[in-house]
Amino acid sequence: MPKYSFEQFAAVRNYADFSFSPDGEWVTFSTNASGQFNVWKQRVGRGPDGPYMPIQLTTLVNETARRAVWSPDGTRILTTADHHGNENFQLLEIPAEEGWLYPITDNPDARHEISGQPFSPDGTLLAYGTNERNPSDFDVVVRELASGEVRPILAGDANYFPAAWSPDGTHLTVVKFNSNTDQDIYVCDIAAGTQQHITPHEGDVKFFPASWEADSSGFYFVTDQGREFMALNFYDMATGEIRVVEAPDWDIQGGDGSKDGRYRAWLVNEDGYSRLYVRDRQTDTVRTFDDLPKGVYTSLSFNPTRPILGMLITRSVRPGELTMLDVESGEHWTLTQGYLGGVPIADMVEPELIRYPTHDGREIPAFLYKPHGMKAGEKAPVVLSVHGGPEAQELPTYNYNGLYQYLLNRGIGIIATNIRGSTGYGKSYQTLIHRDWGGDELKDLEHAVFYLQGLDWVNSEKLGVFGGSFGGFATLSCVTRLPQYWAAAVDIVGPSNLITFVKAVPPFWRRFMAKWVGDPEEDKEFLIERSPITYVDDIQAPILIIQGANDPRVVKPESDQMVARLEELGRTVEYMVFEDEGHGFTKTANTLKALGASAKWFEKYLL
Repeated sequence: MPKYSFEQFAAVRNYADFSFSPDGEWVTFSTNASGQFNVWKQRVGRGPDGPYMPIQLTTLVNETARRAVWSPDGTRILTTADHHGNENFQLLEIPAEEGWLYPITDNPDARHEISGQPFSPDGTLLAYGTNERNPSDFDVVVRELASGEVRPILAGDANYFPAAWSPDGTHLTVVKFNSNTDQDIYVCDIAAGTQQHITPHEGDVKFFPASWEADSSGFYFVTDQGREFMALNFYDMATGEIRVVEAPDWDIQGGDGSKDGRYRAWLVNEDGYSRLYVRDRQTDTVRTFDDLPKGVYTSLSFNPTRPILGMLITRSVRPGELTMLDVESGEHWTLTQGYLGGVPIADMVEPELIRYPTHDGREIPAFLYKPHGMKAGEKAPVVLSVHGGPEAQELPTYNYNGLYQYLLNRGIGIIATNIRGSTGYGKSYQTLIHRDWGGDELKDLEHAVFYLQGLDWVNSEKLGVFGGSFGGFATLSCVTRLPQYWAAAVDIVGPSNLITFVKAVPPFWRRFMAKWVGDPEEDKEFLIERSPITYVDDIQAPILIIQGANDPRVVKPESDQMVARLEELGRTVEYMVFEDEGHGFTKTANTLKALGASAKWFEKYLL
């Protein structure tokens, strides 16, 4: 097997968002092709030699363009940008023909959030969420773009976020975010200034609004009300009735309808892989598209003038590509070139989807990557990778800009788990992590080790553990509370002390922290018992700790205190701080430096 450099595997362009122009001829998207996420545009069709060349519209360096949304008249593009990863997003508009950035909001201490289409259909109003009134709350407001006048639509002691405008421009759906497993939907009458709560419920139920019916007669939403998985439902504006539209035994994630109302598309997350369904409502037939690459699909959106679906498709062996699908002919094509490293797909590794037993009889899903070309009797080191969230899901994507594939190329296997608390396996499984950080999920991770010890190709004396955010917390928990298993570890922006972590999170998170993690006063002893810093004396593995100085979610002192104690104890620790990053990395140079250092760390201590 040829050996390739880390830089080859990491030679990727990432895409963060996209939308179609009103005439359907263009897409705009955010990509880091310039070394930082900027807004670009590109024609949808193909020329005689393939896709048309993309055109860069912004030249941000210290700010990060997170969104790219076309206005209804096609003259401008809206983006959100923050400074050095601080997540205080500002709204800016870009002339679609000339480029450049013009601020709409300018409050560096406040955060602004937009939906998939924040413009009213006539283009006169802009809806967004903001915590400008109170850092602990998010209000939904509308701005008259001509005058700049702002008025609240839904505000109070809560986190409200805008969802979707009705096609006739009279109503706006809003989601009230109570916690990761509990939301509500409101329908706001813009002219009357009234709101209707359409999802009263008891207990934790998820509700997320999707797109409206083309004639504004109602809208779609997904919910797990009365079931384990997310189903697609429809709300009828005239009658107030709710009916179930699609209810598979997996989560429905995302959906959109064609502007003429003929087609409705939705995605189902089947054990981490996406399956696309399109219903032709004229013939009442449902179609799937087996020719599409097997992977993970996001950002599903119909072209406004033709039966073409746009989506981002990511695979375990290739980064995300902006893909167009003609839902009538089944033809699909990519607009982008996300990978530039020259490593053939045949030299990369597709994961095996496995399940292993844990302490209470549950079966834990995981993706297992075995290096190519292993000989009989040969044994390989393995890295246990833990995703963030924790209410998220490890997916078969080109994870960490090719870090998995580089380690595999060097002869290091990967097991990437979906421990309890992960999404995608029902709400009962997801809620097992609530107020149990460092509890049963740590046992799930120990049982991953037991599983590896039973594989004849694994060198169980050379195991590493890796993760970011909650995965960083899990990494610290592993090396402090299960120190006997690990030969190396990498923690990226992981909480080390649950008391200081809970106290320092963004203000609008604090209302659900007691339910999610624990109360720093009432649950003090419990949080101390679950904090990795409590067991720092037991750490044996060499550890690399990586932190963004501007991280608003897991603040820098979380890593500082762990590193200080490790240095006092004389343990092997290396600390990398990125002064111009937040919770993760947006600048290509920083991504390469951080993940490259992670790769070298595991090579040094596992090989």
